[in-house]
Amino acid sequence: MENNESCCIAKVLKVIDILQKECNNECFPEGCDRPFLGGNGLLMYNTRPITLYTRAGSLFTVEYFVDGVLNTSNVFRVENVNDCCATLRILETTVVDGVTTFTSTNEFVTVNLECFCIIRCLSDTFIEM
Repeated sequence: MENNESCCIAKVLKVIDILQKECNNECFPEGCDRPFLGGNGLLMYNTRPITLYTRAGSLFTVEYFVDGVLNTSNVFRVENVNDCCATLRILETTVVDGVTTFTSTNEFVTVNLECFCIIRCLSDTFIEM
């Protein structure tokens, strides 16, 4: 396993993890590694949702259960980063009238970040934990 210095996705996820942990519901440019959560206005954010793509270019998708029903998701919240491994919380995505919202699940995956080559950050949001 390569060290954290050569794992660029791990570096970006570590920044996101730190921002989310330090937010304390008082957080306010674009990009995965911008140094704060949120945008303009009075809205509070605690999550920078992400999607990951494998080296083969496929969107990383996992299965999870809600009330005994099998679902799939490709959106995650960073929970922890340790070298090139990350623990990600699976987020449930809902689209109503063109507005996308995310809901926290109690399901997690641990991934080897060396298996991914692309990270996409979605708009910062507040997720009830």
